[in-house]
Amino acid sequence: MDAPELGTRSGQDAKRWMVNFLRGKNIECSLNGERTHDRWVGICYADGQDIGAAVIAAGHALDCARYSGGRYRHLETSAAKSRLNRARYCR
Repeated sequence: MDAPELGTRSGQDAKRWMVNFLRGKNIECSLNGERTHDRWVGICYADGQDIGAAVIAAGHALDCARYSGGRYRHLETSAAKSRLNRARYCR
């Protein structure tokens, strides 16, 4: 996923949403061995629900096709597409 930086209002909104979404849930991740900007790449689940899909469908992030293969593009909201800037490496 391509989420806004924490130093932005959108980033703070996304963080607040994520903290509330994850509270009390069991988190499991399946990493693929790739890294981007010192972050591991993979799919994480909260009680079995794909976290990337949830945050994108909630309008707080965009799909990053470079790493997802476009699996979340259909979940992007029009509001998020107009408000958030997609990182160049995710296009």
